[in-house]
Amino acid sequence: MTTLLIYAPAEGHTKNHHPESHLRMRDVLPALERYGLLADLLVREPVPASAEQLRTVHSSELIEFIRRKSSLGNGLLDQGDTYVTAQSYEAARLAAGSCALAVDLVMTGVAQNGFALVRPPGHHAEADHVSGFCLFNNVAVAARRAQLAHDIKRVAIVDFDIHHGNGTQNIFYEDSSVLFVSAHLYAPYFYPGTGSAGETGTGQGRGYTMNIPLPPLVGDLGYRQLFRKLIEPRLDDFQPELLLVSAGFDAHWSDPLAMGGLSLRGLSEFSQRLVRYADAHCEGRVVFVLEGGYQTEVLSSGIANVFHALLSQDVVHDPVGQMPQAEQDISGLLTRLGGLHLSNQAKQ
Repeated sequence: MTTLLIYAPAEGHTKNHHPESHLRMRDVLPALERYGLLADLLVREPVPASAEQLRTVHSSELIEFIRRKSSLGNGLLDQGDTYVTAQSYEAARLAAGSCALAVDLVMTGVAQNGFALVRPPGHHAEADHVSGFCLFNNVAVAARRAQLAHDIKRVAIVDFDIHHGNGTQNIFYEDSSVLFVSAHLYAPYFYPGTGSAGETGTGQGRGYTMNIPLPPLVGDLGYRQLFRKLIEPRLDDFQPELLLVSAGFDAHWSDPLAMGGLSLRGLSEFSQRLVRYADAHCEGRVVFVLEGGYQTEVLSSGIANVFHALLSQDVVHDPVGQMPQAEQDISGLLTRLGGLHLSNQAKQ
C-alpha cells in the first residue's frame, strides 16, 4: 500500500495572533518523523490549481476578488476573520491544486490513498463567497477533479470538522452526484449557524446532503454510534466510487475554538472506520483534506493517527487523554436523524 502526503503549510498566509496561521502546522512534520511515518509515505510537492480547476466550483468573480485583494496586501475579506496577505492567493491556489493532485495520484494508482496537509482550509468557502478562514474550497475542487478528469460518477465527502462545512454544502446542494455528510456542533451562536437536519439539498440534490447537528460534548461513543447508525448506512445507499474526507481536528475536547468532546482515540477510530469503508467499497480510494484544528499537540498527533490508519497500522497516539466531562447521550437524536435521512433498506 502506498500512502501519499502533500504538504503545503502556506507560511506566507499568516496573520499575527490569528488561530488559523502557519503556526498550526509547526509540529506536524516533526511528529510524523518522531513516529516513524515519513519514511513510509510517498511525498509529492504541491502544485497550484489552474483557473479552470477553480472555476469548476467557484465563480470567476470570486477568484478575481481574492486575487485582487491579495495583490493589495494584508486585509480582511468579510465581516468576520477571513484574511489575506500578499501571498494568500497563491497559497490558496496551492492548497486547492494539491487536493486535485492527490485525487489524480490516487485515481491513477500511483498511490492507494493520501492526506493533503494544506492551508488555508476550504470547507467554508462557497461558490461565490469566502468565509470562516477559507478562500477556495479545496475538497470541492478535488471532487470535481475526480469527476471531470477521471469519470467518477459518485463522490462522497464526509466532513468531521466541528464546524459545519457550509461552503461544501452550498457548492453541491443541487447535485446528486456528490453526497455531502457533515457531523458538526450545532448550538446557539456557534459558527457558522448552518447545518440543520432539515438542510438536505434541493432540486436534483434533494437527499444528497446529510447534516448531523450535534450538541456540545459528544464524545467517542457518540461518534462511534453516528458512524454506525447514520454515516455508514447512507454511504452504502449512495455507493461512492471515491471517498473524500474534510478532516478537522477541532472536534477534540481541548480545542480552544469549540465545545466538542472527542479524544484523539475517538478521532482515530472515526478515521479508521472511513479508511476501512473505502477499502471495502471504493477500491481503497480515500483522500483526507485538512480543515480545522487549533490545539497544536492534538493536530500533530491526530494527523499522525490518520496516517497510521491509511497505512493500516493499528497505532494511536493520545498524549492528551479523555474529556474530563461526561459525554452527551445522542441516541434519541440519531434515531430521529435516521428517520429523516435513511431509506428503509439502509435502516435495517
